[in-house]
Amino acid sequence: MTQQTLTFLNGPIFDGLQLRAGLAARFESGKLVALGPENVIGRAGKIVDLAGDILGPGYVDLQVNGGDGVMFNDDPSVSTLRRIAGAHRRLGVAALLPTLITDTREKTQAAIAAAIEAVREAVPGIAGLHLEGPHLSLARKGAHDPALIRPMDDEDLAMLLAAAAELPVLKITIAPENVTLEQVQTLARAGVLVSLGHSDANFDTCQAYFAAGARCVTHLFNAMSQLGNRNPGLVGATLANGAVSAGLIADGIHVHPQSLRTAWAAKTGPGRLFLVSDAMAVAGSDATQFTLEGRLIRREGGRLTLEDGTLAGADLDLTTAIRVLVNDVGVSLPEALRAATSAPAAIIGQTNRGQLAIGCKLDSVIRIDALLGTFAQAG
Repeated sequence: MTQQTLTFLNGPIFDGLQLRAGLAARFESGKLVALGPENVIGRAGKIVDLAGDILGPGYVDLQVNGGDGVMFNDDPSVSTLRRIAGAHRRLGVAALLPTLITDTREKTQAAIAAAIEAVREAVPGIAGLHLEGPHLSLARKGAHDPALIRPMDDEDLAMLLAAAAELPVLKITIAPENVTLEQVQTLARAGVLVSLGHSDANFDTCQAYFAAGARCVTHLFNAMSQLGNRNPGLVGATLANGAVSAGLIADGIHVHPQSLRTAWAAKTGPGRLFLVSDAMAVAGSDATQFTLEGRLIRREGGRLTLEDGTLAGADLDLTTAIRVLVNDVGVSLPEALRAATSAPAAIIGQTNRGQLAIGCKLDSVIRIDALLGTFAQAG
């Protein structure tokens, strides 16, 4: 179908920034060649009646731990990345950062090698790599294995710098408790996207790390120092610092909608809040449980939990997250769509993603139900 001419009309078109009515989009040989008013674009080729649904770019997800029944940690290989990316493509994600949860140095090296090879082979959807740990705070470990959490040493730093030189995007989640300001400065200068998370650091410490080059925060509110009356914590530092962007798990479980509403209103720009799935192995599958490094994680009622009840990732897709932002938080639909597309794409410096622009490929475009209930491949 990608070799024919397709014209999409009769539905709003989201271009990555605005939701626009009265437009048509024409694809030829699988690429967007015209986007404009319906009476100008005309009705060339096969007509696809959107019937009020939204045509837009595929989502960009910067935190994906697994999918299709597998976890990246279990087998950090190119074949695993193909399965995970395929599962999330079926959930509307055009680009993602596969995420390795705190593990050994050897497993981290394997994950880096797999991501580099996947990018080299142009595995669809793989935009780089996210290493969430192991340099986190024990006090805010969440579901991360405490036995594997440790300070960053010179060997770790050298490994990350080498990876950054090979990958289009390397995002790392670290805590000030186990990484020095000098290490953050070195990583930031090398182009690493340093994100604070799983930390109990106070407001002033977090601001110092932002000044050193950290410019992102991992799953705001979860596993971090909270906004208190005398210590605004990492949450307060994130909202106050315009140079910083932050991911949100908007499933209505990880963060209460009222907290999301407060954060949305309070966030200082130009830094942005954006959506992540924090998806685990169950994404794109009917599995009711799985294991992470030998620890059982159960899926029930929209939650993923360890046996002690600790949340362990999310049972979430980004269409659902958009719906939560719009229906439960009160965010406008264009803003919510941006939070799943162009905003995260800009944060990783890949502005060609997350937008519907001339030349974009049909296989990176999705059709979203007008009620935000489902999505389908555009073609």
